[in-house]
Amino acid sequence: MLIKGYFNYEGPWSDAQKELLCMNTGSWRTKRPVINPELCIDCGFCSLYCPVQCMTDAKEYFTADLNFCKGCGICANECPRKAIEMKPEADFLN
Repeated sequence: MLIKGYFNYEGPWSDAQKELLCMNTGSWRTKRPVINPELCIDCGFCSLYCPVQCMTDAKEYFTADLNFCKGCGICANECPRKAIEMKPEADFLN
């Protein structure tokens, strides 16, 4: 079923020449990626494999934009140095 207003066609990449759909989905994440800067070699694999492209290059290592991160863990799985650890959101409650 096509939702009017988002895409003109049924395929998810059919409107790729336009801005991609960005929705703030970070509020329902159960785990978040935590990067160990001492292990990160800034290779960019986490960014390459992130389905929503929320991994951004900081000055020395990649970080996740937690407003859009869904906590899927693909970045941690693909990191060749295992510099990303998925930690429960409960660890970050005040």
